[in-house]
Amino acid sequence: MILCSNPLQQYFSYKEDIDAAIARVLNGGWYILGEETKAFEREFSSYIGVAHGIGVGSGTEALHIALSACGVARGDEVITVSNTAVATVAAIELTGAIPVFVDIEPDYYTMNADAIEEAITPKTKAIVPVHLYGQPVDMDPVLIVARKHGIFVVEDCAQAHGAKYHDRMVGSWGDIACFSFYPTKNLGALGDGGMVVTDNHDLANRVRLLREYGWAARYVSHIPGWNTRLDEIQAAVLRVKLRHLDDDNRKRSQTAGLYERELSGTLLTLPVERDGVTHAHHLYVVRSVERDSMQAFLRIKDIGALVHYPVPIHLQPAYRERLVTGKGLPETEKAAREVLSLPMYPELRAEEIMTVVSTMKKFMEKGDK
Repeated sequence: MILCSNPLQQYFSYKEDIDAAIARVLNGGWYILGEETKAFEREFSSYIGVAHGIGVGSGTEALHIALSACGVARGDEVITVSNTAVATVAAIELTGAIPVFVDIEPDYYTMNADAIEEAITPKTKAIVPVHLYGQPVDMDPVLIVARKHGIFVVEDCAQAHGAKYHDRMVGSWGDIACFSFYPTKNLGALGDGGMVVTDNHDLANRVRLLREYGWAARYVSHIPGWNTRLDEIQAAVLRVKLRHLDDDNRKRSQTAGLYERELSGTLLTLPVERDGVTHAHHLYVVRSVERDSMQAFLRIKDIGALVHYPVPIHLQPAYRERLVTGKGLPETEKAAREVLSLPMYPELRAEEIMTVVSTMKKFMEKGDK
């Protein structure tokens, strides 16, 4: 079976160092918010190029706590996209705010910045651009609109560890940014984990308070807060993997290049990389009007292609009766009918990639559906 992602293989790649890191934590006797977490916060925020990193329990909690630190609360509106993981909207709703959707750019699957201005109302408190599939959002126009209206920009970088917009890492452009360390991410833990990063000292201090019951000193809550902490074992594992992130992303880029060469000229619509960016290639997403049949054919051949995401959030049962999308989201809905994520991870071998390619070509050329 060729999996779409394979965190087990990455564990095997760095097994000796990961096992040693875990043993170091277990033998140290300090398991929550200790030296491993502090070190990883320093190392990861330095990697992104910002002053502060605050480790939390998951990417969803990172978004929730970042929005809350920005003062987003019940009755406010937050502009984002429907073509994203449900976690983005779940985090917005945890603050009591209302998600407001704008459409995506068809070539890049990310927020169409030209649609933001029309979506802004007196209730708009923040914009959450999602760097989807590893593709950076076009941040310059997003920031121009946000600054014009005095709106916070909270970057969702859950799928974009190591991606760059122009010459800077994603996560260093907005007021505050959020990362997930779910096991399948470019930088993945062996469980849940997340981080909030920012250059804003006041926002960082508020996030630290919110992370642990509002404590500035233990057992004394200065503001209402929650319990969302990155544990020491996950921090230790992530410190090991962070050292290899750039090299792993280069391997992902090489895989994307091989797909590009071998699938060019077929009936598939292939990914397009925005000018002036470094794509993190978290996913390699193609498009086909025969997506469902193609996915089923690949599954029969033991190839695990997945759909990110099959139902836009505004059409899902939990949300469709109560979320308003204005003029509609035609590009979002079209993409959801056509996108297919091919296997993509650093340990994927060239012969496995060619198996995926040849199987897809067989489906397209012979019509074996």
